[in-house]
Amino acid sequence: MERRNVGESSPLEKCSLSASLEQKLALAKRCSHEGVMAGAKAAALATIATAIPTMASVRMLPWARANLNPTAQALIISTVGGMAYFIVADKTVLATARRNSFNGGASLSDHKH
Repeated sequence: MERRNVGESSPLEKCSLSASLEQKLALAKRCSHEGVMAGAKAAALATIATAIPTMASVRMLPWARANLNPTAQALIISTVGGMAYFIVADKTVLATARRNSFNGGASLSDHKH
């Protein structure tokens, strides 16, 4: 009886392992791309939604005019945009991964471009 090492496998097993790994990598890439796109949309919306009241308050409120220089205004606006990006991107990636794990991994042909 011939003994085989644990690491040795037939070419067929290597091929199916490689295809499975490639499918998982493609699914992870699509999942992260969805997160990036959702995060970018949320960041753009949050930036606009923050910039308008920040700029208006600096023009109308004496306290804001005295205390919020242009650097502070930019910091407020960019912080909100960055937070929105990371929060939404993270939630989207996690939701997509959860959905794919419950479905057993959607096939690549199911994805619509």
